[in-house]
Amino acid sequence: MTTTSPAKRDMHLPPVTGRDARIAILERSVRATVPLRKTFVQANAGKGSRHGPLRKFVTSGDLRGLKAYLLIVAACSDGSKGWSTTHDSAVWARLMDIDTSATPAAARTGAWRTLQRLQKHKLITCTRPRGSTMITATLLREDGSGEPYDRPTGKTAEDRFLQIPQAFWKKGFDEQIDIPGLAMLLVIAREKPWSPFPAERAPEWYGWSADTHLRGLNKLIELDLAERRETYTKAPLSPSGLTMTYQYNLKPIMRPRKPKKQTSSDKTQISSQPSPPGAAKGRR
Repeated sequence: MTTTSPAKRDMHLPPVTGRDARIAILERSVRATVPLRKTFVQANAGKGSRHGPLRKFVTSGDLRGLKAYLLIVAACSDGSKGWSTTHDSAVWARLMDIDTSATPAAARTGAWRTLQRLQKHKLITCTRPRGSTMITATLLREDGSGEPYDRPTGKTAEDRFLQIPQAFWKKGFDEQIDIPGLAMLLVIAREKPWSPFPAERAPEWYGWSADTHLRGLNKLIELDLAERRETYTKAPLSPSGLTMTYQYNLKPIMRPRKPKKQTSSDKTQISSQPSPPGAAKGRR
C-alpha cells in the first residue's frame, strides 16, 4: 500500500497558469514575431466584399476563438512540425484559460468546441484519435479558403502579412484586451504607420459597426498599445476652414523590430576577415 508522507501532503505546489503555457509555446518558436496574412483582416481590393475572416469573430464576440487562433499561428510559425501543433485537451484548455472557470471535464470540452469553431471557419483542421485526449490543430490559409497553409513571404498582394510581436502574449496584453481592441490591433498592424481609420467606413471595409471600431481604438489607447495624433486638412466650406482627423500607430512594443543596419565598420570587418583554409583563390 502506497502512503503519502506528511511532508509531501503539506508541500505547496506552484500554480501553472495559462500564461505559463502560452509562454512555453512561444519559447519553442525561433521567431520573435508571428506572421499573419493581411487577408485574414481584410480582403484585397477588387474581390467584391472586403471583409476578412476576422469579421466572424468580431460580430459573434468570439474573443476566445480569436485568441486561440492567433496562438495556434504562433505555435506553428516555425514550421518544424508541418504547420501543426499537438497537445492534450487539458493543455488546450489551459492555453485558452478555460480551466480557471470550469471543471476539468467541462474545460476539455470547451477547448475542443473552440477548435471546432476554428475548423468551421476553415482556418484550421483539428483531429483527435478515438479514445485519446490528444488534439492536433493544423493551420489552413488565413483567408478562410480552406487551402493548405504555407508561410507568407510578402512577394504578392495575396501573400502580404502583418506581424504580431511575442510581447503581446508574454506581457499579458492578451489577458487584458477585448474583442474590439484585438480586432483593431490587427487592423492597425495591417496598415502603414500613422494611417487614419474612419469609423464610418468600418461596416464596408471590415464588416463591423462604427461603434465597435471606435471602442477598439479607444481600448488600444487605454492599454497603451497604440498612439493617436491629430491631423488637419483644408475645408474651405466649413466654419473653421479645417477638418481634423485622427491617425493611429502602434506603440514600439507592438511593432516588429527592424533588422539592424550594417555599418561601414561592420562591412570593413567582414571584408578584412581571412579566407577559410582551402578556399578557391579565384573563379574558373
